[in-house]
Amino acid sequence: MQVMKFAVTPGFQIGGTIFKPEQLAVLGSIVGADAKIELTTFKQLYVEMQVEKMDEVKEKLSDIGLEIYPTGFVTKSLITCNFCRGAEDAGLEMAEALNKAISGIETPVPLKIGYAGCALGTSEPLLKDIGVVKMRDTFDIYVGGEPKSLKPSFAVLLMSDVQADRLIPMVQKLIHHFQQHGKMKEKFSKFINRITIEALHEAIAE
Repeated sequence: MQVMKFAVTPGFQIGGTIFKPEQLAVLGSIVGADAKIELTTFKQLYVEMQVEKMDEVKEKLSDIGLEIYPTGFVTKSLITCNFCRGAEDAGLEMAEALNKAISGIETPVPLKIGYAGCALGTSEPLLKDIGVVKMRDTFDIYVGGEPKSLKPSFAVLLMSDVQADRLIPMVQKLIHHFQQHGKMKEKFSKFINRITIEALHEAIAE
């Protein structure tokens, strides 16, 4: 019997990635006894289940406030901080807009994008492929974090003082440049090392 996989998140809110008990109850009750649910490092739940029930399940999950995303070689839903400074100060609205703009885009490897509402960086943006840090009224963009390695490395600063209206286009340009020039299964950090960060900066700044 054919099975497929999709990702589920509760969306963004003050306090972090929080699934409500009733959401988990509905999820468990409708996916079927044979389904598999996996917790990922992307703050998503992966659900693997029979294809014929997929549309019905996705509709019911959306009705209770859960967000559905594709799995595989795509940009993952935005990994955020807990917005401890409040929705406005930490840029919750910007995070929501950025997530809608970048989630689920096909890429040579799964791409992790982090967002932090201040320089404390509690969502660990410097360990993500692309990290966005809100710095008062502007944003810094970091690239190339690599936590899964015998030689882990922090992301490096690509652009600073990015205005709010330019943030989403800049991140989209980064993703599209990787789409066009990255090799299949090439990690984003290795892609940057291959083309150089100077060339990447020049490509998206044009």
